Amino acid sequence: MYPHERSLVKNLSGKPFAIIGVNSDDTIETPQKLVSEGTVTWRSFQNEGPEIPISESWGVTGWPTIYVLDGEGRIRYKDVRGPALDAALQSLLEEMGEEWPEFVHDEETSKPPQKATEAKNSADGD
Repeated sequence: MYPHERSLVKNLSGKPFAIIGVNSDDTIETPQKLVSEGTVTWRSFQNEGPEIPISESWGVTGWPTIYVLDGEGRIRYKDVRGPALDAALQSLLEEMGEEWPEFVHDEETSKPPQKATEAKNSADGD
């Protein structure tokens, strides 16, 4: 999962895009190691603290859970991964008048991004 997200962070730099992670590891050492070795290149928060854990307040029931929000902070997509995540991001960027960059994901990922219409047709079984 991480290579795809790293590629998005790199290739959508300068676009209205961000990834935020919520880590559920028992210790802080694991996520700190992932950040220090460059595996995770985005902000990540620990799922604990004096308040209600993030997963409880956000209604997360499984890991990983992916939410895609629009510019107004509304959840537009949930649990999209791979090409479906790319299509969701492309759709939102285009709504904001931003161009979807033509890029190839890191070698570790299996497929280049699909256009939003291609992903929708795939999801519909066409």
